[in-house]
Amino acid sequence: MQSDQDKEYVGFATLPNQVHRKTVKKGFTFTLMVAGETGLGKSTLINSLFLTDLYKDRKVPNAEERIGQTVDIVKHTIGIEEKGIKLWLSIVDTPGFGDAVNNTASWKHVEDYIDQQFEQYFRDESGLNRKNIKDNRVHCLLYFISPFGHGLRPIDVECMKALHEKVNIIPLLAKADSLTHAEAYSKKSKIREEIKQFGINIYQFPECESDEDEDSKRQEQILKDSIPFAVIGSNIQVESKGRKFRGRSYPWGVVEVENPIHSDFLLLRNMLVRTHMQDLKDVTRETHYENYRAQCIQSMTRMMVQERKRRWVEPGPPPTPGRRRPLPLRKMQEVLERIQEQMQQSQRGSC
Repeated sequence: MQSDQDKEYVGFATLPNQVHRKTVKKGFTFTLMVAGETGLGKSTLINSLFLTDLYKDRKVPNAEERIGQTVDIVKHTIGIEEKGIKLWLSIVDTPGFGDAVNNTASWKHVEDYIDQQFEQYFRDESGLNRKNIKDNRVHCLLYFISPFGHGLRPIDVECMKALHEKVNIIPLLAKADSLTHAEAYSKKSKIREEIKQFGINIYQFPECESDEDEDSKRQEQILKDSIPFAVIGSNIQVESKGRKFRGRSYPWGVVEVENPIHSDFLLLRNMLVRTHMQDLKDVTRETHYENYRAQCIQSMTRMMVQERKRRWVEPGPPPTPGRRRPLPLRKMQEVLERIQEQMQQSQRGSC
């Protein structure tokens, strides 16, 4: 017999479990882009973050090759499984960025790639078969800042301003082991001031809910105060005082990658993987992609109105009174392609 409690139980409380099972079965995807000049430790940091080696066959260009090198877009995708949870991680690297003598508009290749992923997703979303849409949109850009300057360089400012409305930018102060604590603190403050001064919109951590505990609020504030993250990467095991860890050995001592006193590596990894990965995807979908989509739809509507007006003046049999002549599917496709061309031209003109 059913108890009184069972009679009052409908069952929709199991919905989260149903969603969890379905999501785990499907797996997760995340696309991370890295940008910054050669020698700042981008590949080493990525390998350190995800405990993998994505750059086994990489060829490092010499000085002569770097002078005339153009920006390439190289994508690596790997499957990672942890406790039964599958993650398809895509790393988009930008070798050649900022390495040439003339770096004018060197970020254009990066911007075009981000736009291309938005365009492909928009086409797939607008198509007939929407069941298995592949999401290749860039969810996060780790932008590496050199520790050897006095703050942001002109290329840093122009690049981040060109991209900040299209992708979640997280600035990193590279090679933090080359700075003292005082130097790192000073450079962080300087970079934060310049980001605000030049109106660069980096990724904003979501505000804590009123019902969250004090520890969560404190951790969130630590993340905000740590921007830009001062990071160190290493894939080498170092032994010191009978203990092995990933780090770097110097004549004056050792640096531990995962020691919060030495760098912000743990803060970055926890934020990127454990606490804010889904929010980065949500902001990409709800803000950056929606802005692109709205712009596409507005342009499409404007061009369809112009096309309809043009069709009214073309010779041919008069339409039935009170009914508009429909726009053929082939014509709509042509309109969409013209919209994409106009958007790309306007973006080139604005640069």
